Amino acid sequence: MPFLLRVLLPDVPGSLGRVATAIGMAGGDIEAIEIVEKRDDGTAVDDVLLELQQGTMPDSVVSACTSLDGVKVLWISRYPAGGSLVMDLEAVEELTASPDTAYDKLIDLLPATFRVDWGARVHRAKGVVYSTGAAPDDFDFIEVESPVRLESPEGEVTLFAAARLDGNEIVVVGRRGGPDFADSEIARLGHLCGLTVTIANA
Repeated sequence: MPFLLRVLLPDVPGSLGRVATAIGMAGGDIEAIEIVEKRDDGTAVDDVLLELQQGTMPDSVVSACTSLDGVKVLWISRYPAGGSLVMDLEAVEELTASPDTAYDKLIDLLPATFRVDWGARVHRAKGVVYSTGAAPDDFDFIEVESPVRLESPEGEVTLFAAARLDGNEIVVVGRRGGPDFADSEIARLGHLCGLTVTIANA
């Protein structure tokens, strides 16, 4: 069964190798690793897509990782079967291949690119005009000038982030239960939206 693990570790040579070894010893098979961000405090945040052997519990992987000095598991969750990590450049290639439908294609790519549950394009007057399957039918337009985390209503376990497409449309993504959106993810969302506008209007 595939899982996505987000881990904080020292940004020094050998750290990722120690984490990979610990995951393997705990019964996890690593499928892919992506650096989410490097922080000013000398740490890095990585996403690890892994497959657990039959009978292996995710807690054993968490324990193995946190037993290492300076390593902290920020989040672990099941990952959709058949899902794969899509890098930003690969997303841009797909958008460039079909500029006439770039806005809709962007929304389709968001769940895999940002490991979120859904993406939606929200119009100022019309509300949700395009979304992936798990997105809510209704979402209020919010005025944003730069990419931001949105405040979740009380009791809501979904985390939201948004970026501006143009004066009348924004892109919203939802991640149920975590992890928190990293600063680098917020910046990437804004950058990808900007690139989409450029591609669509070329």
